[in-house]
Amino acid sequence: MAGSFGFPILALLRSRYFGNPRQPPSDLLPATNCAINIGMYAQRLLILGLLCCLPASSMAQQASPEATILALEKKWTDAYKLRNISLMTSMLAEDFIITVEDGNIYGKMGYMAHTADTSTLVDVAEESDLKVRMHGTVAVVTGAYHETGTSKGKRYEYRDRLTDVWMKVDGQWRLIAAQYSVPLAQ
Repeated sequence: MAGSFGFPILALLRSRYFGNPRQPPSDLLPATNCAINIGMYAQRLLILGLLCCLPASSMAQQASPEATILALEKKWTDAYKLRNISLMTSMLAEDFIITVEDGNIYGKMGYMAHTADTSTLVDVAEESDLKVRMHGTVAVVTGAYHETGTSKGKRYEYRDRLTDVWMKVDGQWRLIAAQYSVPLAQ
């Protein structure tokens, strides 16, 4: 069909349903039950319109990389507070490295052992003022971190600055590096 750009189904739909926008096709309007056929015509147009909009709505529902990273940051912090070692381990790259508030540096397994230490109980673990900077498959997160709890029977409180680095590995975001530092006293 002419004007179909190689898509005969589009030409068929256009000629059948969009021939004259002011009047439905005559083959849909026998003399009897005219109102029912107009309703069916309107219903078909609505369904066709909705089908055309589905790809756009599914694209709009996909989270931006920044929103995904922010959700992962929350998941990471919550898992830390709850000492959910299996979840935390699943979020880390194999060569993960972290520097914590006291200056100690840990790899993946060392940090999991440090986090699993039952002599420390975290009461509050929260991030704020997070900013995500995307660089292709790498995301750099900076922000503030607040933690309170008890360690070996003594209360503690940290008010840190943080830098977390996430990288997309095999289609999954993994935390590859983290730095938590206590600002110097003014």
